[in-house]
Amino acid sequence: MTYHRPTNVDEALGILADGGFCVAAGCTDLYPATTAKALPGPVLDITAIPALRGISRTGDGWRIGATTTWTDIVTADLPPAFDCLKLAAREIGSVQIQTAGTVAGNLCTASPAADAVPCLLTLDAQVELRSATSTRVLPLSRFLTGPRQTARAPGELVTAILVADGSARGTSHFLKLGARKYLVISIAMAAVRLEIDRGVIARAALAIGACSPVATRLPDLERILTGQSLDRAAASVVEDQVAAPLTPIDDMRGDAAYRVDAATELLRRSLAALASAARETA
Repeated sequence: MTYHRPTNVDEALGILADGGFCVAAGCTDLYPATTAKALPGPVLDITAIPALRGISRTGDGWRIGATTTWTDIVTADLPPAFDCLKLAAREIGSVQIQTAGTVAGNLCTASPAADAVPCLLTLDAQVELRSATSTRVLPLSRFLTGPRQTARAPGELVTAILVADGSARGTSHFLKLGARKYLVISIAMAAVRLEIDRGVIARAALAIGACSPVATRLPDLERILTGQSLDRAAASVVEDQVAAPLTPIDDMRGDAAYRVDAATELLRRSLAALASAARETA
């Protein structure tokens, strides 16, 4: 096995340009996915590149480096709009997984049940991809193209997740349902971000995970909630509205109808939690 562990991005991109490399970061998904004693083929380990890890302010938003871990997310000083992502980070695997697993790795694995995706969708996150010759930025909704599929081209490396200031406003919440509390693949997930003006929802961003090939925003329901009183928002969530954009499957964790029912209840509970928090701080 050929193994490279560069210390800067340009060196990594030069190696990646040769083709055929498996990119390794936290390896919390990569190792379980192989039955071999070692990873097959040449490996590009990007964990020794300081520029890829950490969260920073930019001129117009926030930059989350590709190898930023879930523990980094939990301990970061971020505005309340990121609370949903912090809540998800606390429920991704065990503490050991949270310490090793990376944000970009979670996205590149592209599991329908990837916990970070609904949260980042509510933040209108964008994915920065670099190659040896160019840089491009894609909305997360376009980066994820299907189960275990992304728009990352050969020779490209995800270098950061970007959140603009305009999408880092308001407050947020996240809930997931699994067969047990921890170390579980989600049956359904809900992420909610709300901008609230004097008790009225000025803007809503809602996303459901594990109920479609990729996590999905709910634009019709977002429009319905906009302009409503926060205290009445949870009661306004109707299952048919939640189900419309979703395409859940039947599997060992739950059938399609149960997933939709669960997603609806998770949304209601998330909205109720945000309403309760707003009353406590009023």
